[in-house]
Amino acid sequence: MDNSIAAVTLPQAEIAAKSNLSLRLKKFIPAGLILVALSYFALVLLLPLGTVLVEAFAKGIGFYLDTLLESEAIHAMQLTLLMALMVVPLNAAFGIAAAWLLGKYRFPGRSVLITLIDLPFSVSPVVAGLVFVLLFGAQSALGPWLQAHDIKIIFALPGIWLSSLFVTLPFVARELLPLLESQGTDQEESSIMLGASGWQTFRYISLPQMKWALIHGIILCNARVMGEFGAVSVVSGHIRGQTNTLPLLVEILYNEYQFTAAFAAASVLALLALVTLVIKRISFRKQSLSIEA
Repeated sequence: MDNSIAAVTLPQAEIAAKSNLSLRLKKFIPAGLILVALSYFALVLLLPLGTVLVEAFAKGIGFYLDTLLESEAIHAMQLTLLMALMVVPLNAAFGIAAAWLLGKYRFPGRSVLITLIDLPFSVSPVVAGLVFVLLFGAQSALGPWLQAHDIKIIFALPGIWLSSLFVTLPFVARELLPLLESQGTDQEESSIMLGASGWQTFRYISLPQMKWALIHGIILCNARVMGEFGAVSVVSGHIRGQTNTLPLLVEILYNEYQFTAAFAAASVLALLALVTLVIKRISFRKQSLSIEA
């Protein structure tokens, strides 16, 4: 009798022990994963960002402000903002038109057009800049004609604008396309049947639905324009006070061993990145809420 009771009690004890072990593992594994994620986040993002801020103020707030108020730094910031103002509206307009066409209609060659829009994602920015040099440089087929008419594209503002326009082309379109595909065309067709014009349908039906996705795409496009280095570096010529954007100024100062000044300029880019992340998070939340509604 005692042997049978022991035989029954032993498996029950083993089951209880395994159950307790399983519960401990379930608690430990999420905690371990969270710790790994936070450690990776701190190593990849917080540590570099903290280093930039510490080094930027290493010689005091006075030196920091003097660096940012120098004519070269002011021009670099102005040029960076100018490129954003020249590029973002055009790519936003193109993105809306392209996403509308690809999201609302089916036609031969649609997949080819989507691939072409995605091309800047797959091409290195340095290669993109080199392409513009080969197209509009002094040794290109158009070079002699451009020189004869005193038109400067490479090593001038038009080259920076073209390269920035190319590398940021897909952002708005790629944010809008999945949304427009999921919405279908029922509401637009109903609006047209009720007598609304094409502009009225777009203004009062389509645009409110894509508003937050559009803002999200514009934020990403703007961040890429301000931080673009590779393509702009190839076509700018690094002419001080003329064609240096803020990322190029950081490189020049660092190469000249002006490390604190370089980090001071980089801190402006870091601040812009943080502001971009906050706005992006807000727009993403608003977009999620609008989709749920």
